Amino acid sequence: MSAIFRLVLRTQVTKGRAAALAVVGVLGILLGVAVGRSDPGSRFDAAYGFVGGYGLGLLVPVTALVFAAAALGDPAEDGTLVYLWHRPIARWRIVAASAGAAVCIALPFAVLPTVVAAAMTGEGRALIVGAAVSSMLAVAAYSSLFLCLGLVVRRALAWGLAYVLIWEGFVARSSTGPARLSILVYARSLLASIADHDPPRLAASVPVSIAVPLVLGVAGLAATVWSLRRIDVR
Repeated sequence: MSAIFRLVLRTQVTKGRAAALAVVGVLGILLGVAVGRSDPGSRFDAAYGFVGGYGLGLLVPVTALVFAAAALGDPAEDGTLVYLWHRPIARWRIVAASAGAAVCIALPFAVLPTVVAAAMTGEGRALIVGAAVSSMLAVAAYSSLFLCLGLVVRRALAWGLAYVLIWEGFVARSSTGPARLSILVYARSLLASIADHDPPRLAASVPVSIAVPLVLGVAGLAATVWSLRRIDVR
């Protein structure tokens, strides 16, 4: 597992991906500074909206998508996955190592800028802690789901972006049913609770906001193991 973990780390952190996501992260920090210089009377709402919108709604899921979808998706497309697939390695070990590597890569590119941006708003420790906890939970859940997406679907980036922008951005905000399958809704609910802000529309309780993303993450890993056992790798 450690060898697979290091392999994914080494192959997925390319200069292009790192540079592009670093720019997005730095932009978020600069926007946090701008929010911190806004009108004090409305700054808390602006800071919360910024962390929930830019951080949890864009930076976190897109970063998880870029790295998690490529962890098994790139080897499957270029034909190198066969070298792992034919070795006597339990499929769950391959999946666990790949998911762990994807999360470790995504954390500094997604969670760190989100937390620093929250700090730059000047709205206190509660918002910073809320940004850290909710973004880490969201990274883990998104990474597990997008790991499976990258393995079983071609053009996983396009499908993942459609999920983030259309399902999470619009459909899940419209009714209770879709909201229950939205990682973003749970992440924002957790952020609001920790930061002591009014809960968002269709918000869930704290225990549910923690439990459901974890369950979705485990389900994503299980689906990836199942798919890896049944696909024809060549």
